[in-house]
Amino acid sequence: MDRLTAVRVFVEVVDRGSLTQAAQALEMSAAMVSRYLAAVEAWFNARLLHRTTRKISLTDAGLAALPACRQLLDMAQDVQHLVAAPNRMPAGVLRVTTASSFAEAQLTAALVDFQRLHPQVEVVLSVSDKATDLVAERVDLAVRITNTLDPAMIARPLALCHSVLCASPQYLERQGMPHHADDLQHHRCIAHAFGIGKQYRFTHQGQTIEVPVHWSFHTNETAVLRRAALAGAGIGMLPTYYVGDDLQAGRLVRLLPDYAPEVLGIHAIYLSRQYQPLALRLLVDFLAQRFAGLTAPWDQSSSIRLAG
Repeated sequence: MDRLTAVRVFVEVVDRGSLTQAAQALEMSAAMVSRYLAAVEAWFNARLLHRTTRKISLTDAGLAALPACRQLLDMAQDVQHLVAAPNRMPAGVLRVTTASSFAEAQLTAALVDFQRLHPQVEVVLSVSDKATDLVAERVDLAVRITNTLDPAMIARPLALCHSVLCASPQYLERQGMPHHADDLQHHRCIAHAFGIGKQYRFTHQGQTIEVPVHWSFHTNETAVLRRAALAGAGIGMLPTYYVGDDLQAGRLVRLLPDYAPEVLGIHAIYLSRQYQPLALRLLVDFLAQRFAGLTAPWDQSSSIRLAG
């Protein structure tokens, strides 16, 4: 029995959660699907699925085998494209995830430009500020902004994420301009809920300092945090990739430029260097080139001078 087809049947059953639905999608009989599942389990010499009348779930062996099976199918697709087209035109579906603010401000446009170069690649972009399980969610690439990386994943640096302390002119007219970090204790401050603490942390003259502040507003969405800052809710710390245009237009004013917030890394994260689909390899290279350099493209404006 064809092992590649057996692997495809196994993955399809997992994705659809049903032998019947997998059979319909593959245009096979339910009996044939069962035979292929038995064949792939015999090949792995392990039971891969718990099958009951109500649901299907992966065994521990199935959880371990699933990523390798997906890679095998991707590699087979690459071989097909290599034979069918000497120039190896990338094709297929790429599932990408990132934070909603980065998707809105930077990544969506980059993905559209990538598709102009490779029109046969379909992109499925999901947005979430929480870390995604790449295996469980069937994600090919996560673009994450963090300094804490999972050692089980492959991470390629794309750029640096700088943030700025800023507020609207209307807020500053009412409450005054802070001239020293300690002045923040007397201001209304707004924060992202995922990074919330009782202080701001800065680098100033080569030293790390912490300034206790009072949060008057916090949210789990960067877009809402920006909107609150624009509305005059208080002083917030926001990424330059998201508020660069606001700073240029004067809708927000950068504060305390000699105090540098923590710099985070922007990384392309994926499961393995081996057996990557051609489209994924090209996309990671494209993003690395687009965002590369000592200064990310969104930080190259003269209105954003980053503290050292």
